Amino acid sequence: MSTHERRGFWSASIVAIALLTGLPVLVIVGFVLVPAGDVWQHLVDTVLADYVINTLLLMLGVALGTLIGGVGTAWLTSMCRFPGRGLFEWALILPMAMPAYIIAYTYTGMLDFAGPVQSTLRDWTGWGFGDYWFPEIRSLEGAALMLALVLYPYVYLLSRAAFLGQSLCVLDVSRTLGNGPWRTFFSVALPLARPAIVAGLTLALMETLADYGTVQYFGVQTFTTGIFRTWFGLNNAAAAAQLSAMLLGFVLVLIALERISRSQARYHDTGRRHQSIRRYHLTGWRAVAAILFCALPLMLGFLVPAGQLAIWALTIAEGAYDAAFWRLVRNSLELAAIAALIALLLALVLGYGKRLHPTRAVTGAVKVAGLGYAVPGTVIAIGVIIPFAWFDNTLDAWMRRSFDVSTGLLLSGTLAALIFAYLTRFLAVALQTVEAGLGRIRPSMDEAGRAMGYRPGQVLRRIHIPMLRGSLLTAVLLVFVDVLKELPATLILRPFNFNTLAVRAYELASDERLADTAPAALTIVLAGLVPVILLSRSITKSRNADTA
Repeated sequence: MSTHERRGFWSASIVAIALLTGLPVLVIVGFVLVPAGDVWQHLVDTVLADYVINTLLLMLGVALGTLIGGVGTAWLTSMCRFPGRGLFEWALILPMAMPAYIIAYTYTGMLDFAGPVQSTLRDWTGWGFGDYWFPEIRSLEGAALMLALVLYPYVYLLSRAAFLGQSLCVLDVSRTLGNGPWRTFFSVALPLARPAIVAGLTLALMETLADYGTVQYFGVQTFTTGIFRTWFGLNNAAAAAQLSAMLLGFVLVLIALERISRSQARYHDTGRRHQSIRRYHLTGWRAVAAILFCALPLMLGFLVPAGQLAIWALTIAEGAYDAAFWRLVRNSLELAAIAALIALLLALVLGYGKRLHPTRAVTGAVKVAGLGYAVPGTVIAIGVIIPFAWFDNTLDAWMRRSFDVSTGLLLSGTLAALIFAYLTRFLAVALQTVEAGLGRIRPSMDEAGRAMGYRPGQVLRRIHIPMLRGSLLTAVLLVFVDVLKELPATLILRPFNFNTLAVRAYELASDERLADTAPAALTIVLAGLVPVILLSRSITKSRNADTA
């Protein structure tokens, strides 16, 4: 095989992967013009306005919460000195391990009328039912709070990196002018960090749009709950796809606004570091305030719900970890492992193919293949089930006519459809990690391999993969955990009588058996700690580099 033919093989493989992973989005876009009958008009007349308003209000609430929590803690841990700063620096990302729907179940169990908080309040005061007011956690405001508590680390991580990367010269000029930490923060650091803050906020809001478990359990009507109701309640694929297209439009607007914010930034950091960071030293009540400000999101976003889950898990330990539970664990682990390994293989093909043949077409195809992470799982699931069901029905009808044989469901309602949805959604996670690893390998290594007579595949197998072991392991772990936590796509596409830990926790919470969700929920949280630990190690290394 000639060099040109080999490059053609890699390019064709990349285009094929991009077309397959882009299929769900193309299906959703294509259904925009498909008539949905009276169902769409019914949605417009009754609930569509509620979906739009509630989705916008939810995004607004999450934006406020993540900005206050993420930017504030990032500034304190990166630019100030106070007791516990080193601990908070990495511990503030722990809420990333807690899926929003799990924290919603936990706080509902703690704060409802029969929960420990209100029960203790009544014991202390002697009040009875109706004697006092207590905030309703199962509300739009409650959903925004739950999401903000687990999504603020997106803003925290990017804001912290931006603050640490700012020119010391600029910050020193602000100090020379007599500006304290507050004035320096608002007049200098915040404008410089704006692109990073907007990027983190965009990620948090995209996760907000993708959420189903929290808003469904709290009874908040958003696009994700509307898609489920339209699909399962009204049994109308076209209307569900059109709602999905509207939700996809929200995502595209977010991405466009983030790109515009970056392109129109008027602040540029051109300075370099020549010395360690001169942090503001906080003492007295200022140090106490900083500790409380950093401790609050950590406690509410991770320590309190994780502690409650642990208490529930110990309380119901007897009989909870039976054969059915371990079957759930096995299903979840096997599904996540298969999806993660296939995603890694595809990411290697995409990343290495782009390295071999970085033309505009190949680069564009790689970008298309990585767009799925921005698309909510609900949208991807609808985009998968429609063409798969069409294929199954068409093939079954033809086989019945031709051979009087029914083929049944070959794609839809199988694990193949579910894994395909996972790959579409999470391929970008593996791809970004693999591309970052490949970027650290010098082109001279490829040239050395070719000089030894290796073909491109041999160069990848014998040279690159051994050098990429750390990146490959990270990619597998990240996709594995994301699949383990995914709820809406699994709910829609899972085969009959097939459950995962996430689905089981959802079912138990829907039955108001909140304490019984603990074993499944705690297992998901413990798995979610793996990428958080990797991030924590990275933060610790960067801190040591700053102080070196």
